[in-house]
This record gives sequence, C-alpha cells and structure tokens, in this order.
Amino acid sequence: GSILNNIKSDELGLGTGIIVSQDGYILSNSHVTGEKYSNCYVTVDENTFEGSVKWSDTNLDLSIVKIGANNLPYVSLGDSSNIKVGENVYAVGNPIGYEFRKTVTSGIISALNRTIKIDENDSTSYISDLIQTDATINPGNSGGPLININGEVLGINSVKITSAEGIGFSIPINIIKPIIEKLTSTGECITPSLGIFAYDKNIVPYINQELDQNIKLDKGIYIADVTKNSPAEKVGVKRGDILLEIDGIELEKMSELRTYIYGKNVGEKVNIKLVRSNKEYQISVTLAKK
Repeated sequence: GSILNNIKSDELGLGTGIIVSQDGYILSNSHVTGEKYSNCYVTVDENTFEGSVKWSDTNLDLSIVKIGANNLPYVSLGDSSNIKVGENVYAVGNPIGYEFRKTVTSGIISALNRTIKIDENDSTSYISDLIQTDATINPGNSGGPLININGEVLGINSVKITSAEGIGFSIPINIIKPIIEKLTSTGECITPSLGIFAYDKNIVPYINQELDQNIKLDKGIYIADVTKNSPAEKVGVKRGDILLEIDGIELEKMSELRTYIYGKNVGEKVNIKLVRSNKEYQISVTLAKK
C-alpha cells in the first residue's frame, strides 16, 4: 500500500494507492491523485516520492501514478468476474489520514452490480457495476484495495455513501487490468476510444424517472451520449441507439465495453452491432485516441 497526497489542490487531500508493479506503478482514484499529468506525493513506508499521473479516467474515478522506485513489493490481482455475494473481504487503507495508516477492516461482499449517483460540480453522473461491501471504508481509504482471503485485489475502494453505515463501494479490478498491462509492459498507454457513453439496464429506471423518459432496454446498453468528432459519430452512431455487441461479444454493461476497448489500440477496427427503431445495423469503427 501507499499514501498519496496531491500537491496542487487541498481538495484532493490524502488517499491510498495500490502498488501494481515492482518499478513503481501505483493504482488509485483520480479524485485522490488528480488528472493525467498532475503530480502528487507518494509515501511508501517511510520514503516519500514525487509521483506523476500517467493515466486517469474521471468517469471511473481511477488513475495510475508512476514513482521512481524499484524492487517494490506489489499486489496480485484477483478476478472480479468470479466474486460471490457473502464472500469474506478486507479493505486496506489510510482512513481519515496519516495517523491511521495501514488500517485493515473486514466484511463481506454485500451485493454486486450496484449503481450510485454522484452529484458534483453542478452535474450528475453514475458509476455502475460497483461491488458493495460492509467492510468499513472511510474517506482516506479511497484508492486502496478490497482483497479476498488469498490477498488478491478484487476492487479499488472508492465512493462511500456517508448517510449509511456499513455501505462502501469498490470498482471491480478487471476493468483496469488492460491499462496496467499496457503501462507496465510498454511504459505508456494511449487510451483508445469509441466516443460513446452508455447506460446499463439497471441505470435506465433512474434515467426514466429523472428525465421523465420511457426508455425500454431488454438487452444491450443505451447510448446516452456520443462525443463530437469521435469515431462513433463519424460512422453515424446516435444518442438513443442501443449497442448490442462489439466484435461479436454481447454487451450488458458499459464496464464490459470499456474493458474491451482498453485492451485494444488506437487505429484498430472494431465491429459493433446496434439497434435503432427496431432495425439492426452492423458497423465497422476505427478506434481513435481518447
């Protein structure tokens, strides 16, 4: 584990990180480290390093920081697609700040595929596919690991609902594995993008209620936004389309789409299958730089 402290902004404050390679790549939350190209201080045991943010995604609240260190002990990553409700888990981190560093709390997996709504900076967003746990997670735990009984990381602890006791959330580790792989093997990661933001089936009721809409979604993911000048926009993908498949893989969650695209490279082609007004379309799209 490590303690991350952002240099530039007091708002970001203290959090926790997970060492994922012997040469100093550290996984954390983007609200702890700041966005790409930010700098932060990282304390590992008694040593403090200046870290630079090499990759960040604020929609997921994840980032990866690099420090100039070698021969660091690093975690083993578990498989978050195999976890079961009721399984014993442990949260590790630095709750409430430095004096309580290296705190371990225990609990169980309370639920899977949770969605939470985040209202900040006058905008509303949703983080979906979260692991819910009753292992105590306080603000300084953010960015730390949720581990199983074998010490494998299942998730990255993130947002805590402060109004409820015993409810904490963790972002499944599988989503970030392709990024860790690219960074640790090549030293860089240019994130490829399709240019869409889509909602899972379990978010649709929230959207219908808030926007007074009547979106029906039996399968696939609902395209809520298409980025201007993105690969998706260039091939005619529109808001309101339902994305069923990518390269023959059926999609149920936005996180599955993200993980698949994170494993690809800029310039690679993918084939998507979507539905618009009850008609199916197969389209080839070339991924661009995010």
